Amino acid sequence: MDYKKILLAEFIGTFILVFTGTGAVVFDSMSNGAITHIGISLIFGLVVMVIVYALGDISGAHINPAVTIGFAISGEFPAKRIAPYIISQCLGATAASFSLLALFGNHNEMGSTIPVTIEGYRFTYESLVLEVILTFILMFVILNVAVKSPDKKIMAGLIIGAIIAVESGFAGPISGASMNPARSLGPAIASGNFTDFWIYIVGTVSGAALAVPAWKYIRPNKKQSGRPNRNRPRNRAPQNPQRQKNQQWKKRTQNQQS
Repeated sequence: MDYKKILLAEFIGTFILVFTGTGAVVFDSMSNGAITHIGISLIFGLVVMVIVYALGDISGAHINPAVTIGFAISGEFPAKRIAPYIISQCLGATAASFSLLALFGNHNEMGSTIPVTIEGYRFTYESLVLEVILTFILMFVILNVAVKSPDKKIMAGLIIGAIIAVESGFAGPISGASMNPARSLGPAIASGNFTDFWIYIVGTVSGAALAVPAWKYIRPNKKQSGRPNRNRPRNRAPQNPQRQKNQQWKKRTQNQQS
């Protein structure tokens, strides 16, 4: 397939993710909480599921720079394509955020991911560790259902969307549950709020990278081919009856001569 079309698929996929996901955050703020936090979490999970099924066979539907880097570390994605993929994803996310900004103005920092502040204390480093763990879980699940698992691949979109909804549901109120640098970048640029933005780069990429050795360690080893099973009886082809008679006659003749 044309490489430009693959990159366009990543652009469109990330645009859809950020437009619908952070759009839910914006609309929830505009409607005084009509969507609710759980509703926002489900929207993020469902839209990822849809994108995986819609674009997975075109670009792999990474729609996440951390996932792209994780696939490259695992050896399942060529390193030379990392930069073009990430650029396409970040452009898609930024375009989505500016579309929302142009249509509805700046509400709730355009859905930016910012660590929670409680009693004057911002949970920056706690959110950093949380983003590492969340992205580790996400990448670990993706690798186990999408790579060399044909029996699971048909359910990959559903499983990946489910884990994103779960993580967004329980961790969103603390760190924003980004798990995706592009998802955090678009709203940050559109709103101009880069508060602790660095943790959504460092934390997500670190989590995806750490998931790779864990996945490689636990996945089943391939059976070595080309070696006969010693416990299995060997099937020997029956010899020709005429040949057996000739061999018996030769042995009898040799015995008589001796």
